[in-house]
Amino acid sequence: MSMQASGLFNMKAARGAMVALMLAACGGAVPGSASMAATSVKVETVAEGLEQPWGLAFLPDGRMIVTEKPGRIRIVSKDGKLSQPVAGVPEVDDRRQGGLLGIALDPKFAENRLIYFAFSEPRGDAGNGTSVARAKLVEEGGAPRLEGLQVIFHQMPTIKSSAHFGGRVVFAPDGTLFVTLGERYSQKEKAQTLDNLLGKLVRINPDGSVPKDNPFVGKPGARPEIWSYGHRNIQGAAINPTTGKIWTVEHGAKGGDEINIPEPGKNYGWPVITWGVDYSGAKIGEGTHKEGMEQPIHYWNPSIATSGLAFYTGTLFPEWKGDVFVGGLAGQMLAHVDVEGNKVVGWEPLLQDLGERIRDVVQGPDGALYLLTDNVEGRVLRVVPATAQK
Repeated sequence: MSMQASGLFNMKAARGAMVALMLAACGGAVPGSASMAATSVKVETVAEGLEQPWGLAFLPDGRMIVTEKPGRIRIVSKDGKLSQPVAGVPEVDDRRQGGLLGIALDPKFAENRLIYFAFSEPRGDAGNGTSVARAKLVEEGGAPRLEGLQVIFHQMPTIKSSAHFGGRVVFAPDGTLFVTLGERYSQKEKAQTLDNLLGKLVRINPDGSVPKDNPFVGKPGARPEIWSYGHRNIQGAAINPTTGKIWTVEHGAKGGDEINIPEPGKNYGWPVITWGVDYSGAKIGEGTHKEGMEQPIHYWNPSIATSGLAFYTGTLFPEWKGDVFVGGLAGQMLAHVDVEGNKVVGWEPLLQDLGERIRDVVQGPDGALYLLTDNVEGRVLRVVPATAQK
């Protein structure tokens, strides 16, 4: 194995007065739950040499498939070796927050070898939008490549912007596909209207068609792909393995990062209500509450810049079973969120000593947590108990 330990960390539920203050300020979460007892972990470097890795999924044989924001897909072997870039990836608009984004395997990947990924699609005259493609991953007969690529979804309208693409793709238990979409920053008011796909969570079939039971199917003036609306920029999403429902994390402005459990047809408030303020310090919208608009189950204030979301179901960390882990970009942390049912009862910042922007977090088949660091010299990290053997 080429993995090298990059640090040992003793994680405690409360890191003195600073963490207690953070907990009190962030959505009412409080310290002290049993699952947040002290946990010593080891962080290993699995792979390096990735340029701004964005999304990660595990192949059935335990290898990883990773997207790099500039527009490359790599296969990472179990011993950390990178494949040549997978051929056949479409052109991406790699400006600021745009590029090649989230990735997911078809639930029947072992049979059909299909992968799905989101990307910022260039559409001419500096316009772009989040799109989703699917293709067959072929590894026989030479270098890895994509065959039969189809773009199955286009965020509309096309916007001239290099921000807030969303970009996570997640399969639901029923085989439908959730896609997270930002409001493109300059178009935030459109997050509140249903005639567009800005600031929305959408649900589609694997071929890009619309499920008949989507909440706005048949409603005049509404895009039928929409599952929920009033979102700012969702960059983390995962299915709760207990309930089968999707959970998301989205960026606030200055404060107001949120965890939501988006329900069909509901309005999550942006930019009418938020727990954050504008970067200038000015008030956004009408405040923090409004009738007919949903509250997050948790918010961070100040922001940690959320990206990536995973439920922990493994056995390596039995004290973490059922908890949620969220990557922090500006916060340079892995946030461990203690949940009971649909409630957040505490959280703690982990791995701040690394000084890394955490873009994605995924539980591996070995029960370890795997992280992507958002860096021009990005890495895949593996988090295991301090006593774990290689």
